[in-house]
Amino acid sequence: MTFAEKCNKIFDEATAAYHVTDHVDAVEPRPYADGSIEATLYAKNWIDAVQWHLEDIIRDPEIDPVEALKIKRRIDRSNQDRTDMVEALDTYFRELYKDVKALPDATINTESPAWALDRLSILALKIYHMQAEVARKDASTEHIARCQGKLNVLLEQRQDLTQAIDTLLDDIAAGRKYMKVYRQMKMYNDPDTNPVLYGAQK
Repeated sequence: MTFAEKCNKIFDEATAAYHVTDHVDAVEPRPYADGSIEATLYAKNWIDAVQWHLEDIIRDPEIDPVEALKIKRRIDRSNQDRTDMVEALDTYFRELYKDVKALPDATINTESPAWALDRLSILALKIYHMQAEVARKDASTEHIARCQGKLNVLLEQRQDLTQAIDTLLDDIAAGRKYMKVYRQMKMYNDPDTNPVLYGAQK
């Protein structure tokens, strides 16, 4: 099993585990050893699953505005946690490949390995929910056919992305690619760079 295939397995496990309770406040299981890459990947998908459902909840047209604001702020915190976790994954890869000497003609990739894995994690959730739509008993045949078409595309996308990630990791290990990671530097959460926040401190 390749690294990206292993990630798909862990992401699917975490997605399925979330839907046992299907509740944004459920306690995250910890099936992998603390500090392991597997534990980080599992936690990453759990964050994504919770945020996915928070995004569903906040779109309820009947939601109480005060509750909506609380959820919006929770989503903001989740986005920051998600970014922090992706950057932790990139730190793992940098450490893993720190002794690889890049070839003279080595190039960088459009995104780091961890941000590619971020997309793979979201794909696991999209596939799970699209499969649920295909399996609906109360939906029309047209709806099910549309969702089956979308599911086929998502499965192909996951296959392509899985292969692309493994190719990228092979290229980094062989020195054909090198990692150059730019931190996200999100400004809206920082009281020193968000003018609404630092303006409120005056």
